[in-house]
Amino acid sequence: MVPDAAVSARPKFGLGLIGIGKPWGYANPEVPDERSAQELLERAWMLGVRYFDTAPSYGVSEERLGRFLAGLTAKERAGAEIATKFGEHWDAARGEPFVDHSYDALARSLDGSMRRLGRIDALQLHKTTPAVLRSEALARAWETARALGIGRIGASVSDAESAEMAAAEGAFGIVQAPYNFEQRAFADVLRRAAARGMVVAVNRPFGMGRLLYERPETSKVDAFRFVAESGFAGVVLSGTKSAAHLEENWRAFAGL
Repeated sequence: MVPDAAVSARPKFGLGLIGIGKPWGYANPEVPDERSAQELLERAWMLGVRYFDTAPSYGVSEERLGRFLAGLTAKERAGAEIATKFGEHWDAARGEPFVDHSYDALARSLDGSMRRLGRIDALQLHKTTPAVLRSEALARAWETARALGIGRIGASVSDAESAEMAAAEGAFGIVQAPYNFEQRAFADVLRRAAARGMVVAVNRPFGMGRLLYERPETSKVDAFRFVAESGFAGVVLSGTKSAAHLEENWRAFAGL
C-alpha cells in the first residue's frame, strides 16, 4: 500500500479500546460491564470520534466494538475508521494474552477480527520484533490482509529497532507507539514516519493515567498539547473506559 499523500499536521482524537476488554489502567484496572462499554462507544460517537483502535489480545474489546458497529447505519459505518492488530492473541480460559507470529496464527487471528468487526481499515503487527518484521510468515500474512481489502498495514512498536524498521518500510502506512512527557524515545522516528506520509498513532499520552496522578501539575490539556505539537500526523489515542472521562479528554483535546 502507498501511504496517504497528505496527512493533516495536527493529529485527530481517537479511542483506544484496551480498557473495555481486559484489565488495564494505572488507578482502576477493572473491566467495565457491557452496558458501560456500549455507553462509552455511544458517547464517543456522539462527540464525533470516528477512529477506534482495538486488538484480539484486548480480551472482549473487538466483540464489544463489533456489537456497537452492527448498530450503526451503513452510512455511519462507512465513516468509522477501525484499527486492529494481529500477533498477540487472547487466551480466554486463562484470561491472559500470548504471542504467536506464525502464519497460521496470524491468519486465524485476522479471520476472527474480520468476523467480529466486519471491516478493518488499518492492521498493525502486535508485539513487533525485528525478526518478525523480516519473516516470511508475516509477508504471507500481509498478502492475506490485502486480499481481504485491508488498505493500511503497519506495526505497533515498543523497541527502537522495530520502530526504525517500521518507519522505513515502504509498504507500511501506519506506525503506533507510546509517547508522552516521560516517554520520548520514539520522537525522531515518529517524525520521520510522519514526514513520509505515514499515519502516526500515539498511545499512552497520559502514561496509562499515571502521569495525571504522579504529576498533579500536569493537566490533560498539557499532555495532549505536548503530543499535538511534536510534529506527528495521525491520531492520539485516549485509552479511557469511562464515558464521563472520555468527554473530559475529548474537550481537553478539542480546546488545544
